[in-house]
Amino acid sequence: MIVCSCNVLSDHDVRATMHSEGGPARNPGEVHRCLGCSRKCGRCMHTIKNIMNEALCGADHRHTGS
Repeated sequence: MIVCSCNVLSDHDVRATMHSEGGPARNPGEVHRCLGCSRKCGRCMHTIKNIMNEALCGADHRHTGS
């Protein structure tokens, strides 16, 4: 799913930045920087944050065995 139409970023792109070699992205601004682009209109920021939170919650459940 495309989450940033200005930069054509998908939810898969966002998740990939959380496991990048240079260290995980910690906020939507870092996601854009990791992907070599910059925030334009800002409408995607809330969605990117939600995707990041969901990915972190999923990782926590895998580590705790829940």
